[in-house]
Amino acid sequence: MGNPIIATRAPGVRVVASASTWIEGEALRQLDETGALPGMRETVGMPDLHPGKNGPVGAAFLSEGLIRPTLVGSDIGCGMALWQTDLSRRRADPDRIAARLDGLDAPWDGDVAGWLGERGVAATAFDASLGTVGHGNHFLEVQSVAEIHDPDAAAGIGLDPARLALLVHTGSRGLGESILRAHTERHGASPLRADTPEGESYLAAHDGATAWARANRDLVAHRALTALGAEGQCLLDLCHNGVTPVEAGGCRCHLHRKGAAPADRGLVVVPGSRGDVSVLVEPVPDRADALWSLAHGAGRKLGRHEAKAKLKGRLRREDLARNPYGGVVVCGDERLLWEEAAPAYKPAASVVGDLEAAGLVRVVAVLHPLVTFKCSLDPDGPARAGKQARLRERRSARAAKHRER
Repeated sequence: MGNPIIATRAPGVRVVASASTWIEGEALRQLDETGALPGMRETVGMPDLHPGKNGPVGAAFLSEGLIRPTLVGSDIGCGMALWQTDLSRRRADPDRIAARLDGLDAPWDGDVAGWLGERGVAATAFDASLGTVGHGNHFLEVQSVAEIHDPDAAAGIGLDPARLALLVHTGSRGLGESILRAHTERHGASPLRADTPEGESYLAAHDGATAWARANRDLVAHRALTALGAEGQCLLDLCHNGVTPVEAGGCRCHLHRKGAAPADRGLVVVPGSRGDVSVLVEPVPDRADALWSLAHGAGRKLGRHEAKAKLKGRLRREDLARNPYGGVVVCGDERLLWEEAAPAYKPAASVVGDLEAAGLVRVVAVLHPLVTFKCSLDPDGPARAGKQARLRERRSARAAKHRER
């Protein structure tokens, strides 16, 4: 596996990765570039580091005096929530579970205002999407506990190896995107001073989106449990896209995380691709050299635009609907099915192995994917159906002209 290290690339810029962990050169360039920005004190890339739109994904950034909304990105508050269910692992039927989850991306017909109000979250213009996973790399996954490495730590949060678990990965949907867009329309990619009305206004909106995202994960889990006729309890809910005020070196700073899980709030689940394991880990406390952060997932190995082109000859479409553990993938979006194929991601065990060898985590448990829900609705379906209808009309018109001749 090489010699895992926390390597220094430049003053204040470090990468947590072994020599055998492949990280795209563009991601490293973005990390170095971000580390050189004004006010940036420290920058740390994780083993899941990969290129992003406004900076690398899979990294943490500590700045002094400045808030950089573009580093947080558009999906403010995105995170992972792990739930324990009362469903028996022994009696689990992946196909039956998948059938019950089908349609979970349709709008919720419950009391959205009441759901938000009970959690102290203000209503927004984006509440119609509350309780939905969304697209991209977001998902809901029904999991089984395959291995327990630390029984005491697993029992301490209530993880039961005889019962199924739910892992929910989603964020603030269109709300976070609107907050970033409002910032860039006014300020471009420029940062905000933390002690100004503009900085305080962004932080207030950011915190609102983070609370909305947590309420969204709660509702996604609630809808899934209801569909499965099950009860459940949230074991952990951690945000990996956000900015937090911290005291560092005697001064007030802001810790930005873009695809980096907090290592100072209890156990963390590091998910793999839909065809790979997820790993529950216990962070080693007080690791300032890693900015109190961990990898948030396996990390992309192939970009979205190249995934289908590179994998089409190696995989059949039907291969993408199953995983190596006998599980099922629910995804009605043809494009997303290829973009999120398992080989487009790094192995989760490799990423966690780097964290473990660097002394940042201890493995608690390993979970297998039983059913991965991406989406059941095809967003291009209506457009495709309309196009096919127009083609049929043109063919009919040509046939009619031919008969007239």
